Amino acid sequence: MTAPVLPIRALAGHVGAEVTVRGWVVRSRRKGKIAFLVLRDGSGLCQAVASVRDVDEATFALMDGIDQETAVEVTGTVRADPRAPGGVELGLRRLVVAGPSGGYPITPKEHGIEFLLDHRHLHLRHRRPWAILRIRHEVEQACRDFMYERDFVLIDSPILTPAACEGTSTLFETDYFGSPAYLSQSGQLYLEPAAMAHDRVYCFGPTFRAEKSKTRRHLTEFWMLEPELTWTDLDGLMALAEELVSYVVARVLDRRAEELAVLERDTARLEAVCPPFPRMSYDEAARILTAPESVAKAKAQNAPPFRPGDDLGAADETILGEAHDRPLMIHRYPADVKAFYMEPDPDDPTRALCVDVIAPEGYGEIIGGSMRIHDADLLARRIREHGLPEDAFRWYLDIRRWGGVPHGGFGMGLERVVAWICGVHHLREVIPYPRTIQRIYP
Repeated sequence: MTAPVLPIRALAGHVGAEVTVRGWVVRSRRKGKIAFLVLRDGSGLCQAVASVRDVDEATFALMDGIDQETAVEVTGTVRADPRAPGGVELGLRRLVVAGPSGGYPITPKEHGIEFLLDHRHLHLRHRRPWAILRIRHEVEQACRDFMYERDFVLIDSPILTPAACEGTSTLFETDYFGSPAYLSQSGQLYLEPAAMAHDRVYCFGPTFRAEKSKTRRHLTEFWMLEPELTWTDLDGLMALAEELVSYVVARVLDRRAEELAVLERDTARLEAVCPPFPRMSYDEAARILTAPESVAKAKAQNAPPFRPGDDLGAADETILGEAHDRPLMIHRYPADVKAFYMEPDPDDPTRALCVDVIAPEGYGEIIGGSMRIHDADLLARRIREHGLPEDAFRWYLDIRRWGGVPHGGFGMGLERVVAWICGVHHLREVIPYPRTIQRIYP
């Protein structure tokens, strides 16, 4: 009878049975008359063990010298062993090489980050990126489930657009059959019409910013989750953002404990993430940032000094966020430093009805959102004031001309959320193939 082929994660349920595992060699070693292989597949690690009494001479010799990342098929009996990964090991009887791997370039020695990025197509196989990308997968699925459970309709916004969402200085321009077109900075503008049809909508996809930034918080290509809903207000948006972030973190804690352990993440910090999140106005934040102790902290980071009326920089977000054990919500920024479409605060038109969510532990902004201007005349004036081409926004104004209602939404940067949850320093680690100002290979 042929031994069933099982994923490694399923072995614990088959102690005493003969099974086949297909995977790749992580490492091999020999101790006297016993040889050991550590194997991995997409689901985890297991150890295969054989003695000279269990296998023929050729198989034992192969186990002793097999190359890292050789693809193999092994058959043996599952045995309980609390010291082994997953609490079981495989008593190997048969070993077949499916794909040799002589001279694999990523060895157990230390490699520089540029070397690993040049070999990202291979580095994805290793334990740390394996854990990070499985957490990323869980975050993405949690976001989709959160939206589905709350009756948000998925709308696929276009990647090629004729106009900017938040200014033209960071657009990637391309030729579109003789006319200029741009890679999308956000799906928001296209979500707003869909919200008038479905009430609660979202998009989830890649966005592009041609920012000449080399910081750990920036990529030129990244993913955003963007919900948009009608008949809401700023408090409603903040409540939704708070609920979403808490849901995602709880989901990862529940389902990705193994991966968090691989990354040695302090999960106690994540367990504190639950509503309510602390909230403060921009003006309150400005008072904190201009206090002597905050000025000293910014200076120690070689950051430019904060001036009331400025948008918040990375150092400012870190100073504000480090005082809290969960994300901080900062609302009502000066309208002059925010996008053209943001609704002014009726109590103070110099302030926008907007919010940024700042992650703790120095990870900065993970969500930015606002109420949208729903008065057609005011929006047309703001488009002119920002020097944007009115013809390109005719359709966007139409939303307000025919049945416009108060509406708003936000964007959540996937990579920043994943980096924070994983405790990873740089965003380039949390996307399969990072694109930065200096990298488009592989």
